[in-house]
Amino acid sequence: MTNFIEEFYYGNLDPQARSTKENKPVQKQMEVLMLNEDFLTENLFGENKKKFLEFCDAWSVVNGESNLDSYIMGFRLGAKFTCDTFVNENAPFQDLLT
Repeated sequence: MTNFIEEFYYGNLDPQARSTKENKPVQKQMEVLMLNEDFLTENLFGENKKKFLEFCDAWSVVNGESNLDSYIMGFRLGAKFTCDTFVNENAPFQDLLT
């Protein structure tokens, strides 16, 4: 890939654009979540429905922040690997040929 930084800047790289089509167990659980949310949304009323929807909204925020944190920490770990590989020459043993 050429101009990686430029492509990233313009939003042409989206690491979140992924599919579960090859991951059948996850796909099945996503379907269970969706069907149960639909069922509960249709069958709960009044305060119970309000509390359930508040739960869904809160879970969405917590899940999104958790995913963001994992993304940031993974990015930092990768950057540290790169930095250590190309910048740091410390090693437990000394090169005998230099």
